[in-house]
Amino acid sequence: MRKKFLLISTLLVLVISACGGQSATGTVVPVSTETSAPVAPATEAPPTATVTPLAQNPATVTPETPIPTNSADCTNRAAFVADVNFPDNSDIAASSTFTKTWRIRNSGTCIWGPDYLLTHYSEERMAAPDSVPLSVTFPDQTADISVDLVAPSTGGKHRGNFVIKSPAGLIMKIDNDSRLWLVINVTGQPASVPSATTASGTGAVPPSATQTGGLTNAACAYTTDAARVAETINTVNAYRSQNGLAAYAVNDLLNKAAQAHAGDIACNNLFTHKGSDGSTPTTRVAASGYKASFVSENVYGSYPPLTGQGAVDWWKNDLADVRHNQNLLSTTYTEIGVAYTFFNNYGYYVVVFAKP
Repeated sequence: MRKKFLLISTLLVLVISACGGQSATGTVVPVSTETSAPVAPATEAPPTATVTPLAQNPATVTPETPIPTNSADCTNRAAFVADVNFPDNSDIAASSTFTKTWRIRNSGTCIWGPDYLLTHYSEERMAAPDSVPLSVTFPDQTADISVDLVAPSTGGKHRGNFVIKSPAGLIMKIDNDSRLWLVINVTGQPASVPSATTASGTGAVPPSATQTGGLTNAACAYTTDAARVAETINTVNAYRSQNGLAAYAVNDLLNKAAQAHAGDIACNNLFTHKGSDGSTPTTRVAASGYKASFVSENVYGSYPPLTGQGAVDWWKNDLADVRHNQNLLSTTYTEIGVAYTFFNNYGYYVVVFAKP
């Protein structure tokens, strides 16, 4: 009788765990350079199970940090408190290792735990790990978040943007933004470029792609759509006019930078601002020949594709990443380049914002 009861219980568990879930009608992965990383879709938690650990010597076991339990309606929000070290424009020696630490306050109602992750979002990664877990932090408490980095090998000013993702993979709002950033001034001589032997002979290993990536030549048979590009430009400038702002001028060099990245993300399914060659909006604009003092970028990809108006409307109304809308209404940038590509049923928009 006991075995029969266990068998029935097991079958019930299997039936319950197989139920639920829904099919998505479309896939949308929007990003923006200044704030919007690609927002990873929430993933369904695996079914719970009872696990019997292997026998171990208790003295050698390090207890894991418990993951807090939060109510479904709790809110994730943070407030920046201070740069614990390396404030903006700190001098860092070229190619040196350093640890950046931010202090933030939990201004929401959720309890943070190790399932909350700091991840690189945009600009330069500086050899950051894939993710850094947060410590257990209750509402109104502060947390110090540290990440080990390596300074670029090229001198001058460098910036990296990081975000915090919830267990659902959603980017947390920090004050009126969503980024924790560092801006450093790299000093000293650039690291030398070693030689390497390849199958075709001896050549030079290029510097880090994140520093030098340019305009990628996409290899797939994507298509473009001039009408969608024109609609995007007109929608952006109409929105600016409604807010009393001058229209963005369209620059052919910025169009070239936008088109190179639009083709790259279409062919390589990137959904990010970092190109397949490691390029960034800044390096792509420079490679186009445009001399910029400020650069930013909005990117949008979806299946099925949106119209140009639809993509702009999405950026305007994106509350999770306010930088999308800020780019559209910026008084810093004066010119734009716009591109649209279509491949494998996905449509991709890239708008580059810049100022000479």
